Amino acid sequence: MDTTQIRNYIFDLGGVILNLDYAKTTQAFEALGLADFPQMYSQAAQSGLFDDYEKGLCSTPYFLNALLNYLPAGTTANQVVAAWNAMILDFPPENLALLERLKADHRLFLLSNTNDIHVQAVNRALQKVSPHKSLHPYFEKVYFSCEVHLRKPDAAIFELVCSENGLEMSETLFIDDSEQHVVGARSLGLQTHFLTKGTHLTALFK
Repeated sequence: MDTTQIRNYIFDLGGVILNLDYAKTTQAFEALGLADFPQMYSQAAQSGLFDDYEKGLCSTPYFLNALLNYLPAGTTANQVVAAWNAMILDFPPENLALLERLKADHRLFLLSNTNDIHVQAVNRALQKVSPHKSLHPYFEKVYFSCEVHLRKPDAAIFELVCSENGLEMSETLFIDDSEQHVVGARSLGLQTHFLTKGTHLTALFK
């Protein structure tokens, strides 16, 4: 991939920098008794509850209590948190090393659809392989959907990142593992790369 004209990078988090397995969360909720979880939540489309939580429009207690309403009596909030976090795996150290290398002569930004529970779990996973307690040292700025109240692929969130930081879209590469997010970014004029399943981030920079 030719990145010689790229001055800025906007990275997705899960499936790009962090390993994820959505099936593990589905299996965990099914084990708790929520058989139709795949219909409620998926990478491509989400019900209103998950969408609102990732936009920070409802609180963590509200989110957990709403899910508990679908689960058998006796299920605890801690069990729901564990099932929700099951998808979060690990940070390949080579991905973090790549970020350190790139930020020496590029501007790096993180743009993730995520939520308060996952942010905490992500930080715990990071601390297993990094001296940093959060992802902020790797980027000029971190944008979490739950903090800015916007989600990909909505145009507004891409426009926010670019306008706040004075980024020329033609010189900015957005990397994501969700095709609908890539399509949304490309429609605005950003350079894009769809990281397909099984492709390692570091392979793009060889």
